[in-house]
Amino acid sequence: MLLVMGLGMTATGWWRTAPVLARAGFRVIAFDNRGVGRSSRPPGPYSVTQMADDCIAVLDAAGESSAHVYGISLGGMIAQELVLRHPARVRSLVLGATTPGGRRAVPLADDVRAFFERRGDMPAEEAVWASVPYNYGPQTRERHAERIGEDVAQRLRFPIEPDGYRAQLAAALDHSALDRLPTVAHPTLVVHGDADVMVPPGNGELLAGAIPGAELLLLPGAGHLFPTDAPDADERVADFLLRTSSPTVHRTTERTPS
Repeated sequence: MLLVMGLGMTATGWWRTAPVLARAGFRVIAFDNRGVGRSSRPPGPYSVTQMADDCIAVLDAAGESSAHVYGISLGGMIAQELVLRHPARVRSLVLGATTPGGRRAVPLADDVRAFFERRGDMPAEEAVWASVPYNYGPQTRERHAERIGEDVAQRLRFPIEPDGYRAQLAAALDHSALDRLPTVAHPTLVVHGDADVMVPPGNGELLAGAIPGAELLLLPGAGHLFPTDAPDADERVADFLLRTSSPTVHRTTERTPS
């Protein structure tokens, strides 16, 4: 199981998800995308194509010929490009809180886009806290602040630098896959919170409609970081994967591309 994290986040963002999938019997591989955390920081801007090829490097380093791929946000865009470029390396897809991109994608609200653009100029801790209203649904912000605090502590283990953030943002803004998605023949689950303001939920509906046979899981009240807003979400992801595949039991590991 290859986990691909989103914009400006590292493998620590999977801290809730990885144990759930490991308990279900999957070998879980989480890594830091280029530009952040423990991975290298080549000059940007980056492309989703480059970042998809990084995933192949991670699988090669882990000795895996193929994997189930679970991507959130930018990670979901990378997962789309991965299955389109390297279909034989992908067993199934989980596309979380993400978009097919392109002209037919549901656009961000102007204030959200403006936040994305100025976030790169903020110090790391300020940026993480400033992202809270955009990342979480209202119920979590009002009733479960401790969950947000736990997430923030994980994210600040490896603070994100401005250049890496901007290089990844360029990749996200340039992503466009909708017209190619009908060629995907893999079992696919699209997961989206219906209160997501970072990536409007209409994008999840577009994805599910474009990929033949894809299932759509809409999570009531959940925002962009739905594993925190909807604690049972990853159990439902595991159920989907077990229903559509036969996982091999191994240990949980982390990798970083060279």
